[in-house]
Amino acid sequence: MIKTIIFDLDDTLLWDKKSVKEAFAATCRIAAEKYNQVDPEKLEEEVRKAARDLYEGYETYEFTKMIGINPFEGLWGNFLDDHENFKKMAAIVPTYRREAWTNGLKQVGINDDELGAYLAEEFPKKRKESPFVYEETFALLETLQSDFQLIMLTNGSPDLQNTKLTITPELRPFFDHIVISGDFGKGKPDPSIFHHVLETADIEAHEAIMVGDNLMTDILGANRTGITSVWINREGQKASDVQPTYEINHLEQLYDLLKELNNA
Repeated sequence: MIKTIIFDLDDTLLWDKKSVKEAFAATCRIAAEKYNQVDPEKLEEEVRKAARDLYEGYETYEFTKMIGINPFEGLWGNFLDDHENFKKMAAIVPTYRREAWTNGLKQVGINDDELGAYLAEEFPKKRKESPFVYEETFALLETLQSDFQLIMLTNGSPDLQNTKLTITPELRPFFDHIVISGDFGKGKPDPSIFHHVLETADIEAHEAIMVGDNLMTDILGANRTGITSVWINREGQKASDVQPTYEINHLEQLYDLLKELNNA
């Protein structure tokens, strides 16, 4: 009998990829307005590449991998958290943002450090102005909350994940518990954070399902812990090394799946 549904946040309930894409588009247009020769899409590509390259070179990289923070969150998060490594990230990000944008500009032929610094400050503003939620998210949660305990399990900095929830305030009230990897100390797919969720929910593994979009974090971690995994695969990807228990391509398919599981 399924009693608890554990949801991932980014790109499961929140459409984070679209939010980041829209923020990049709006910020890159600023550069194109100043320099006609700038192709906004090419600039975005180069800034993303510069951000990845820089991100992997910082001493905090292994920590960010463990907690589950990607390079583009570093371009807008403040990381105002107590942990020593978050404090290191908070100190790093102003330079990181500026260099990512300045280096990206150089790759499209623009040497303008002042513009790079300006775009580095504009991107976080644009990201906060672009909170996208999948259209079925709220109706689904509203329907499920009367019959199931709902838990959010999200990787990331508590400060940043809570910022996402602040700019989409309708989400938080649906959840009985919200577990953020940066608070716990390890991120998905580490089994310990899944065991922590089970203890928090006061349930056994067979009484829960984990719904998420990421095979290597959400699904792998659930599989390792004996939790039924449900992969939300909106983009038609192919599962390879990690196999989910179930696969859906739209959150509304959860209704029938839950009926099936609880009538089995």
